[in-house]
Amino acid sequence: MGANMARHLSENGYHVAAVFDPKLEAAQALATEIGATACSSLAEVSRLAKTIFTVVTDDKAQLQIFANRKDNLLKSAPGRTFVNCATVAPETHQKVARLCHAAGAASLEACMASSITQARNGTLYLMCGGEKRVFLKLKPVLEALSDHGKLLRYIGETGRAAQLKALVNMVMNINTAALAEGLALGDALGQDLSVVREVFSQTGAASRVLATDGDDMVNRDHACFFSGAHAAKDSAIALALAKTQKLHLPLAQATLAQFERLVAAGLGGLDKSGIAELTFRGRGPAPSKPKRPSQKSQPARASKKH
Repeated sequence: MGANMARHLSENGYHVAAVFDPKLEAAQALATEIGATACSSLAEVSRLAKTIFTVVTDDKAQLQIFANRKDNLLKSAPGRTFVNCATVAPETHQKVARLCHAAGAASLEACMASSITQARNGTLYLMCGGEKRVFLKLKPVLEALSDHGKLLRYIGETGRAAQLKALVNMVMNINTAALAEGLALGDALGQDLSVVREVFSQTGAASRVLATDGDDMVNRDHACFFSGAHAAKDSAIALALAKTQKLHLPLAQATLAQFERLVAAGLGGLDKSGIAELTFRGRGPAPSKPKRPSQKSQPARASKKH
Protein backbone atom coordinates (compact mmCIF):
# COMPACT_ATOMS: atom_id res chain seq x y z
CA MET A 1 0.00 0.00 0.00
CA GLY A 2 2.67 2.49 1.02
CA ALA A 3 4.82 1.77 -2.02
CA ASN A 4 1.93 2.32 -4.40
CA MET A 5 0.93 5.54 -2.64
CA ALA A 6 4.52 6.75 -3.06
CA ARG A 7 4.49 5.81 -6.76
CA HIS A 8 1.25 7.70 -7.35
CA LEU A 9 2.42 10.82 -5.53
CA SER A 10 5.73 10.77 -7.37
CA GLU A 11 3.96 10.57 -10.72
CA ASN A 12 1.69 13.47 -9.79
CA GLY A 13 4.23 16.14 -8.99
CA TYR A 14 5.14 15.35 -5.40
CA HIS A 15 8.77 14.88 -4.42
CA VAL A 16 9.01 11.72 -2.33
CA ALA A 17 12.20 12.36 -0.41
CA ALA A 18 12.56 9.16 1.59
CA VAL A 19 11.20 5.64 1.89
CA PHE A 20 11.67 3.04 4.61
CA ASP A 21 10.88 -0.64 4.92
CA PRO A 22 12.19 -3.23 7.40
CA LYS A 23 13.33 -5.11 4.31
CA LEU A 24 15.97 -2.69 3.06
CA GLU A 25 16.06 -4.25 -0.40
CA ALA A 26 12.38 -3.40 -0.87
CA ALA A 27 13.02 0.21 0.11
CA GLN A 28 16.03 0.39 -2.20
CA ALA A 29 14.07 -0.92 -5.18
CA LEU A 30 11.29 1.61 -4.65
CA ALA A 31 13.75 4.44 -4.03
CA THR A 32 15.54 3.70 -7.31
CA GLU A 33 12.21 3.66 -9.14
CA ILE A 34 10.94 7.03 -7.87
CA GLY A 35 14.17 8.90 -7.12
CA ALA A 36 13.96 8.81 -3.34
CA THR A 37 16.45 7.93 -0.62
CA ALA A 38 16.17 4.46 0.87
CA CYS A 39 16.60 5.07 4.58
CA SER A 40 18.26 2.58 6.88
CA SER A 41 16.62 4.08 9.97
CA LEU A 42 13.30 5.64 10.91
CA ALA A 43 15.05 8.71 12.29
CA GLU A 44 16.56 9.34 8.87
CA VAL A 45 13.09 9.40 7.32
CA SER A 46 11.99 12.23 9.61
CA ARG A 47 15.24 14.08 9.00
CA LEU A 48 14.70 14.04 5.22
CA ALA A 49 10.93 14.51 4.93
CA LYS A 50 8.47 17.02 6.38
CA THR A 51 5.31 14.97 5.86
CA ILE A 52 5.58 11.25 6.58
CA PHE A 53 2.95 8.64 5.71
CA THR A 54 3.03 5.46 7.79
CA VAL A 55 1.44 2.21 6.64
CA VAL A 56 2.04 -0.69 9.02
CA THR A 57 0.41 -3.99 9.93
CA ASP A 58 -1.03 -3.62 13.43
CA ASP A 59 -1.09 -1.73 16.74
CA LYS A 60 2.24 -3.11 17.92
CA ALA A 61 3.98 -2.02 14.73
CA GLN A 62 2.35 1.42 14.86
CA LEU A 63 3.58 2.07 18.40
CA GLN A 64 6.99 0.60 17.61
CA ILE A 65 7.81 3.10 14.89
CA PHE A 66 7.02 6.00 17.22
CA ALA A 67 8.23 4.74 20.58
CA ASN A 68 11.06 2.25 20.05
CA ARG A 69 13.98 3.45 22.13
CA LYS A 70 16.68 2.48 19.64
CA ASP A 71 15.14 4.03 16.54
CA ASN A 72 11.86 5.85 15.91
CA LEU A 73 10.30 8.53 13.77
CA LEU A 74 10.24 11.10 16.55
CA LYS A 75 14.01 11.43 16.91
CA SER A 76 13.90 14.17 14.26
CA ALA A 77 10.30 15.17 14.82
CA PRO A 78 9.95 18.94 15.47
CA GLY A 79 7.92 20.56 12.71
CA ARG A 80 7.06 17.24 11.06
CA THR A 81 3.56 15.94 10.30
CA PHE A 82 2.74 12.25 10.40
CA VAL A 83 -0.16 10.74 8.45
CA ASN A 84 -0.97 7.32 9.88
CA CYS A 85 -2.93 5.07 7.54
CA ALA A 86 -2.95 1.68 9.26
CA THR A 87 -6.13 0.11 10.60
CA VAL A 88 -5.41 0.08 14.33
CA ALA A 89 -7.39 0.68 17.50
CA PRO A 90 -8.60 4.25 18.10
CA GLU A 91 -6.63 4.42 21.35
CA THR A 92 -3.44 3.61 19.41
CA HIS A 93 -4.01 6.62 17.15
CA GLN A 94 -4.66 8.71 20.25
CA LYS A 95 -1.45 7.54 21.90
CA VAL A 96 0.55 8.30 18.75
CA ALA A 97 -1.00 11.77 18.60
CA ARG A 98 0.10 12.44 22.17
CA LEU A 99 3.63 11.22 21.43
CA CYS A 100 3.84 13.43 18.35
CA HIS A 101 2.55 16.47 20.21
CA ALA A 102 5.09 15.98 23.00
CA ALA A 103 7.86 15.79 20.38
CA GLY A 104 6.79 19.01 18.64
CA ALA A 105 5.17 17.25 15.70
CA ALA A 106 1.62 16.93 14.36
CA SER A 107 -0.32 13.82 13.40
CA LEU A 108 -3.41 12.83 11.46
CA GLU A 109 -5.11 9.49 11.08
CA ALA A 110 -6.03 8.74 7.46
CA CYS A 111 -7.77 5.37 7.54
CA MET A 112 -8.01 3.67 4.15
CA ALA A 113 -11.08 1.74 3.02
CA SER A 114 -9.44 0.57 -0.19
CA SER A 115 -6.78 -1.80 -1.46
CA ILE A 116 -3.60 -2.01 -3.52
CA THR A 117 -5.12 -1.05 -6.88
CA GLN A 118 -6.70 2.10 -5.43
CA ALA A 119 -3.42 3.07 -3.77
CA ARG A 120 -1.69 2.86 -7.14
CA ASN A 121 -4.41 4.81 -8.95
CA GLY A 122 -4.88 7.51 -6.33
CA THR A 123 -8.47 6.49 -5.61
CA LEU A 124 -8.21 5.60 -1.93
CA TYR A 125 -11.24 6.16 0.28
CA LEU A 126 -9.72 8.14 3.15
CA MET A 127 -11.37 8.77 6.52
CA CYS A 128 -9.38 11.32 8.51
CA GLY A 129 -9.29 12.13 12.19
CA GLY A 130 -7.30 14.65 14.19
CA GLU A 131 -7.02 18.41 14.47
CA LYS A 132 -8.99 20.14 11.72
CA ARG A 133 -6.13 22.56 11.02
CA VAL A 134 -3.77 19.66 10.34
CA PHE A 135 -6.32 18.10 8.00
CA LEU A 136 -6.75 21.35 6.08
CA LYS A 137 -2.98 21.81 5.81
CA LEU A 138 -2.60 18.33 4.30
CA LYS A 139 -5.73 18.44 2.17
CA PRO A 140 -3.96 18.91 -1.19
CA VAL A 141 -1.82 15.77 -0.84
CA LEU A 142 -4.75 13.83 0.63
CA GLU A 143 -6.88 14.87 -2.36
CA ALA A 144 -4.17 13.58 -4.69
CA LEU A 145 -4.60 10.15 -3.10
CA SER A 146 -8.43 10.13 -3.00
CA ASP A 147 -9.62 10.80 -6.55
CA HIS A 148 -9.13 14.58 -6.31
CA GLY A 149 -10.83 14.62 -2.91
CA LYS A 150 -14.03 12.90 -4.03
CA LEU A 151 -13.29 10.04 -1.63
CA LEU A 152 -11.91 12.15 1.23
CA ARG A 153 -13.83 12.53 4.49
CA TYR A 154 -12.96 14.41 7.68
CA ILE A 155 -14.62 12.49 10.51
CA GLY A 156 -13.57 14.37 13.63
CA GLU A 157 -11.10 14.30 16.49
CA THR A 158 -8.35 11.71 16.78
CA GLY A 159 -9.80 8.21 17.08
CA ARG A 160 -13.12 8.91 15.37
CA ALA A 161 -11.92 7.90 11.92
CA ALA A 162 -10.44 4.70 13.34
CA GLN A 163 -13.80 3.89 14.93
CA LEU A 164 -15.57 4.29 11.60
CA LYS A 165 -12.93 2.26 9.76
CA ALA A 166 -13.44 -0.56 12.27
CA LEU A 167 -17.17 -0.51 11.48
CA VAL A 168 -16.48 -0.58 7.74
CA ASN A 169 -14.24 -3.61 8.02
CA MET A 170 -16.52 -5.36 10.50
CA VAL A 171 -19.45 -5.21 8.08
CA MET A 172 -17.21 -6.08 5.11
CA ASN A 173 -15.91 -9.15 6.93
CA ILE A 174 -19.44 -10.26 7.85
CA ASN A 175 -20.44 -9.92 4.19
CA THR A 176 -17.37 -11.92 3.14
CA ALA A 177 -18.14 -14.77 5.52
CA ALA A 178 -21.80 -14.78 4.48
CA LEU A 179 -20.93 -14.85 0.78
CA ALA A 180 -18.58 -17.79 1.31
CA GLU A 181 -21.36 -19.73 3.02
CA GLY A 182 -23.94 -18.87 0.36
CA LEU A 183 -21.67 -19.95 -2.49
CA ALA A 184 -20.60 -23.10 -0.64
CA LEU A 185 -24.20 -24.13 -0.07
CA GLY A 186 -25.07 -23.41 -3.69
CA ASP A 187 -22.13 -25.55 -4.78
CA ALA A 188 -23.17 -28.40 -2.49
CA LEU A 189 -26.70 -28.25 -3.95
CA GLY A 190 -25.31 -28.56 -7.46
CA GLN A 191 -26.29 -25.04 -8.49
CA ASP A 192 -24.47 -23.32 -11.36
CA LEU A 193 -22.37 -20.84 -9.41
CA SER A 194 -22.16 -18.41 -12.32
CA VAL A 195 -25.96 -18.20 -12.21
CA VAL A 196 -25.91 -17.96 -8.42
CA ARG A 197 -23.54 -15.00 -8.55
CA GLU A 198 -25.62 -13.31 -11.26
CA VAL A 199 -28.82 -13.69 -9.22
CA PHE A 200 -27.05 -12.52 -6.07
CA SER A 201 -25.90 -9.39 -7.91
CA GLN A 202 -29.47 -8.52 -8.92
CA THR A 203 -31.17 -9.17 -5.58
CA GLY A 204 -30.81 -8.45 -1.89
CA ALA A 205 -27.74 -10.68 -1.75
CA ALA A 206 -25.72 -8.11 -3.70
CA SER A 207 -22.69 -6.49 -2.06
CA ARG A 208 -19.35 -4.94 -2.91
CA VAL A 209 -17.78 -8.15 -1.62
CA LEU A 210 -19.69 -10.15 -4.23
CA ALA A 211 -18.07 -8.01 -6.93
CA THR A 212 -14.54 -8.21 -5.49
CA ASP A 213 -14.47 -11.75 -4.06
CA GLY A 214 -17.21 -13.83 -5.67
CA ASP A 215 -15.19 -15.11 -8.64
CA ASP A 216 -12.13 -15.62 -6.45
CA MET A 217 -14.04 -17.80 -4.01
CA VAL A 218 -15.32 -20.00 -6.81
CA ASN A 219 -12.00 -20.19 -8.66
CA ARG A 220 -9.92 -20.47 -5.47
CA ASP A 221 -7.86 -17.46 -6.51
CA HIS A 222 -6.82 -15.97 -3.19
CA ALA A 223 -3.98 -13.69 -4.26
CA CYS A 224 -3.72 -11.33 -1.35
CA PHE A 225 -5.10 -7.80 -1.49
CA PHE A 226 -6.45 -7.84 2.08
CA SER A 227 -5.44 -10.85 4.13
CA GLY A 228 -7.56 -13.10 6.28
CA ALA A 229 -5.21 -12.30 9.17
CA HIS A 230 -5.94 -8.60 8.78
CA ALA A 231 -9.66 -9.34 8.61
CA ALA A 232 -9.40 -11.14 11.95
CA LYS A 233 -7.45 -8.24 13.46
CA ASP A 234 -9.97 -5.65 12.28
CA SER A 235 -13.02 -7.62 13.43
CA ALA A 236 -11.38 -7.88 16.84
CA ILE A 237 -10.93 -4.09 16.95
CA ALA A 238 -14.63 -3.58 16.23
CA LEU A 239 -15.67 -6.10 18.87
CA ALA A 240 -13.45 -4.39 21.43
CA LEU A 241 -15.29 -1.16 20.67
CA ALA A 242 -18.62 -2.96 21.04
CA LYS A 243 -17.53 -4.22 24.45
CA THR A 244 -16.91 -0.66 25.65
CA GLN A 245 -20.52 0.12 24.72
CA LYS A 246 -21.87 -3.12 26.26
CA LEU A 247 -23.23 -4.24 22.87
CA HIS A 248 -23.59 -7.88 21.86
CA LEU A 249 -22.79 -8.38 18.16
CA PRO A 250 -23.27 -12.10 17.43
CA LEU A 251 -22.66 -11.85 13.67
CA ALA A 252 -19.38 -10.00 14.20
CA GLN A 253 -18.34 -12.55 16.83
CA ALA A 254 -19.11 -15.48 14.53
CA THR A 255 -17.21 -13.82 11.70
CA LEU A 256 -14.17 -13.23 13.90
CA ALA A 257 -14.25 -16.88 14.96
CA GLN A 258 -14.30 -17.96 11.32
CA PHE A 259 -11.35 -15.77 10.33
CA GLU A 260 -9.47 -16.95 13.41
CA ARG A 261 -10.05 -20.51 12.19
CA LEU A 262 -8.53 -19.50 8.87
CA VAL A 263 -5.46 -18.09 10.62
CA ALA A 264 -5.15 -21.13 12.90
CA ALA A 265 -5.21 -23.37 9.81
CA GLY A 266 -2.15 -21.55 8.48
CA LEU A 267 -4.16 -19.76 5.77
CA GLY A 268 -4.17 -16.26 7.24
CA GLY A 269 -1.86 -15.03 4.48
CA LEU A 270 -4.53 -15.68 1.85
CA ASP A 271 -6.81 -12.89 0.74
CA LYS A 272 -9.97 -12.60 2.83
CA SER A 273 -11.74 -14.51 0.02
CA GLY A 274 -9.81 -17.51 1.33
CA ILE A 275 -12.45 -17.90 4.01
CA ALA A 276 -14.31 -19.89 1.34
CA GLU A 277 -11.72 -22.65 1.88
CA LEU A 278 -13.47 -23.31 5.20
CA THR A 279 -16.98 -23.58 3.73
CA PHE A 280 -16.83 -25.32 0.35
CA ARG A 281 -17.17 -29.09 0.49
CA GLY A 282 -13.90 -30.87 -0.24
CA ARG A 283 -11.73 -27.85 0.52
CA GLY A 284 -9.95 -26.66 3.58
CA PRO A 285 -6.63 -27.44 5.21
CA ALA A 286 -5.49 -31.03 5.15
CA PRO A 287 -6.21 -32.82 8.42
CA SER A 288 -3.17 -32.86 10.63
CA LYS A 289 -1.29 -36.13 10.82
CA PRO A 290 -0.86 -37.74 14.22
CA LYS A 291 2.49 -36.93 15.68
CA ARG A 292 5.03 -39.69 15.82
CA PRO A 293 6.62 -40.39 19.18
CA SER A 294 9.86 -38.53 19.59
CA GLN A 295 13.10 -40.45 19.50
CA LYS A 296 13.51 -39.97 23.22
CA SER A 297 10.13 -41.51 24.02
CA GLN A 298 10.76 -44.66 21.97
CA PRO A 299 12.17 -47.69 23.73
CA ALA A 300 15.87 -48.17 23.15
CA ARG A 301 16.71 -50.83 20.62
CA ALA A 302 19.94 -52.46 19.65
CA SER A 303 20.83 -51.72 16.07
CA LYS A 304 22.82 -53.74 13.60
CA LYS A 305 25.21 -52.35 11.04
CA HIS A 306 24.74 -53.62 7.52
